[in-house]
Amino acid sequence: MDRAIQNAVPVHQASRASGRPIDSFVISVYVCALTLAIFVALSDQFWHWFVIPVLMAGVLIGIDAVDWARGKMDLFDPIGLSGAFGWFFFFFAPLLTVVINYWLIYVDPPAERRDWLGWMALLNLLGLMIYRGVRLIYFQRERSIHTFWEIDQKRFYVLGALGLAVTAFLQIYVYLSMGGIQGFIQEATDQRAIRLSLQGFGQIFMVSESFPIIALMMFIVYAHHQKSPVYRSWLVICIVLLIYFGLKLFFGGLRGSRNNTIWGLFWAVGLIHFWLRHVTRKVALIGLGFLIAFMYVYGFYKNAGLDALRLFEDPSVRVELERETRRDLPTLLLGDLGRSDVQAFVLYQLARPDSDYDYAFGRTYVAAFAVLIPRSLVERMPSKTLEGTEALYGKGSYIPVDFEASQLYGIAGEAMLNFGFAAAPVSFIFFGLANCSVRRWLFGLTPGDARLLFYPFLALFCFYMLACDLENLVFDIIKNVAVPLAITLLSLSSVHRG
Repeated sequence: MDRAIQNAVPVHQASRASGRPIDSFVISVYVCALTLAIFVALSDQFWHWFVIPVLMAGVLIGIDAVDWARGKMDLFDPIGLSGAFGWFFFFFAPLLTVVINYWLIYVDPPAERRDWLGWMALLNLLGLMIYRGVRLIYFQRERSIHTFWEIDQKRFYVLGALGLAVTAFLQIYVYLSMGGIQGFIQEATDQRAIRLSLQGFGQIFMVSESFPIIALMMFIVYAHHQKSPVYRSWLVICIVLLIYFGLKLFFGGLRGSRNNTIWGLFWAVGLIHFWLRHVTRKVALIGLGFLIAFMYVYGFYKNAGLDALRLFEDPSVRVELERETRRDLPTLLLGDLGRSDVQAFVLYQLARPDSDYDYAFGRTYVAAFAVLIPRSLVERMPSKTLEGTEALYGKGSYIPVDFEASQLYGIAGEAMLNFGFAAAPVSFIFFGLANCSVRRWLFGLTPGDARLLFYPFLALFCFYMLACDLENLVFDIIKNVAVPLAITLLSLSSVHRG
């Protein structure tokens, strides 16, 4: 076992008990209070009761964020990641929503938006209490992992090479079917074409876009078993990441899916962290800056296609592109990463005395798994866009293809669409179970275990499920994991007790 991996393991084992909780609580209170004071100084809009539940939610989830930032948790500990993202999601985003007056477009907003941000914050606060309760119960019953999944390297490389050939063939087929890469880009960046022309390629994307991660896994497994330090040098790692980034753009990124590339990079860094060398928080922050910049620039491509390349020719066209595409930094932070306005407005719509919304009663969850069934076999039931559209714009407003709300509602928002506002905090039970279940791998798996090839990706979804709907989670997990998981399972030489 190499020294880099040896140094990484004790971090996982020590993160449970290190430090005194009161320290992180005090720091969380201080940071949240200071942040709120800055916002109060910027605007008198914060002299309103909504800041109280927002502040309390920020302090509660901020304890985990502080532990993670102080190194008391591993860099890829899902509870630490959920704390860091949750601090933004539950605390910073609602405040930013108010200070810049950000809100959904094309809707009739409530007379006092802050009231509904406050009510939603109360539901989230209750949900976070339930989340911490689930963690306490789960950790008391947690069992150790005593098995080890060992990979047969030769079989893994043979099956991996076969997987690369198949996925490359399918991706080339997709491009040829669309008239080449340029034709594909034109279709992929046309919002109506996305729903029509690319509709029959979903199952193909689930296979073809696995090429980059299969190739990276093959390199990771090979490098992990080499004694030479060259494979663990930052120069080689950076070159590999650049090649991987290019492959992610070619295999899926060009269809306008930023998440496909971002999540893939997150996965890649996690593989390096657990298999080759420890990734520090300083490196992670640099990577985070790159991801935000990429999301911002790629947002122009998503709506403007190749016309977004003008940004590199003349940086002064940035303002024009922001106006044309409605893609600016606030949209990135609050529209792509936050759900404050969407969830608050859904709550407002459902709570209105004259609301005509019909609850889905679980139908959106059933529809989420139906996306895995080819349309040729069964008629696809409407996804959560039906309920989402009618919740935002009124009953009967949903018109397939022509008028569909494309918003994501997050785990709490989707729960409200199905069962009403009381279901929002209850949904945090699943948030807690997901974090605890995946975290168990972090403490139980030993270096070289095949399951560590998939741990970083699962850790990602443990915190991003706050902002995603089940349909997106199911599709993205299956699309990204199915093929490499099949290759890995077929490559196992043994599953024995460690």
